Amino acid sequence: QVQLVESGGGLVQPGGSLRLSCTASGFTQDYYAIDWFRQAPGKEREGVSCISSSTSDTYYADSVKGRFTISRDNAKNTAYLQMNSLKSEDTALYYCVREDQYYGMDYWGKGTLVTVSS
Repeated sequence: QVQLVESGGGLVQPGGSLRLSCTASGFTQDYYAIDWFRQAPGKEREGVSCISSSTSDTYYADSVKGRFTISRDNAKNTAYLQMNSLKSEDTALYYCVREDQYYGMDYWGKGTLVTVSS
């Protein structure tokens, strides 16, 4: 059974950091790109970052470029999103997503909540 489980969310002050983890099971992560999306209350879901299966290609939304870093450890079947210099507008539910090269984004985690507030 394919599962993606996010962790690492929480409450952090503006300017602080968090590292989100996305642990995969039921498949070998090596062959898939991993995406991070977020959805803030009352807003549309937004693509935040993506890392290719080869780890050589990464993508960041303009809103997080220079502050967030995506990475993966295929040996642990886990992807990460390091978030620095957090802002109140980063408050959202963060999801990781498996992206198949043929079928697109086919499995989503349930999300982890990030709240940036003083």
